[in-house]
Amino acid sequence: MIRIRQIALVAADLDAAISELSTALDTDVIFQDPGVAEFGLHNALFCIGDQFIEIVSPIRTNTTAGRLLEKRGGDGGYMAIYDTDNVDELVAHAKNNGVRFVWEGSVPGIRGHHMHPRDTSGTLVSIDQTDLPGEWPWAGKKWKERRESSVAQAIVGYEVAVIDPQASSTRWTELCINHDVAFTPPTAQGEGLHTVLLHAVDPARYGEEFVAVGTTFRLVGPT
Repeated sequence: MIRIRQIALVAADLDAAISELSTALDTDVIFQDPGVAEFGLHNALFCIGDQFIEIVSPIRTNTTAGRLLEKRGGDGGYMAIYDTDNVDELVAHAKNNGVRFVWEGSVPGIRGHHMHPRDTSGTLVSIDQTDLPGEWPWAGKKWKERRESSVAQAIVGYEVAVIDPQASSTRWTELCINHDVAFTPPTAQGEGLHTVLLHAVDPARYGEEFVAVGTTFRLVGPT
C-alpha cells in the first residue's frame, strides 16, 4: 500500500497563510508541531478526511524552505508525503537506484524518509510508515476530533512542474512512488509542486479552482 497522505506548502508569513487556507477550505488548524524547529521551521496542519495539508514557514535563515521561497519568488508547494506499509523495502529500492535521503527520522508511532529532490526531480518527497495503520502522529493526537471542511473531503492528487514530464514520470515509476501525481511543464514559478486536487464536498463545485498559499487547488469528483 502507498498513497498520498500529506501535502506541504511553504509560506513566508505563517499567520497570513493560515488565515488564507483556513478561509479557502473552511476548516481549522488541528496541530502545530514543535518538532519542525529541527529544520528551522514552524508549521500548521489542516485535516481533510484522513489526509493533511501542512504549511511550513522559516524561522531562521538558510533553510531549504527559505531557499525555495526565494527561488520561486513567493509561497507555493513544498513536499508530498506518502503513507506506506513497506517503507523499508521502498527506501532500500530507492537507495539502490541512486536516491540520496536528506533526512531519516521518527517520533513515536511513525518513521519518515525524505528523498533528495535532485534525485527525484520536481519536489521534495517523503515516504513514511506508521506503527498502526491509519494513524498519523505527525498531526498530533487530536486530529480525529477536527471540524470537517465544508469544501473538500479528500486529497486525490497533485501536479508537479518539471523540465521533462515524461522522464520524471518514468523515474518515479522506477522508484515505485508514481502514485496520485501528474507531471506538467514548468509554470511561471519554475519547477515544483503547484496544484493540489481535492474531492469536493459539493458536486456543484466540481471543476472550480482557487489559489491559496501560492498553490492552485482544483475541486474534482471522486477518482
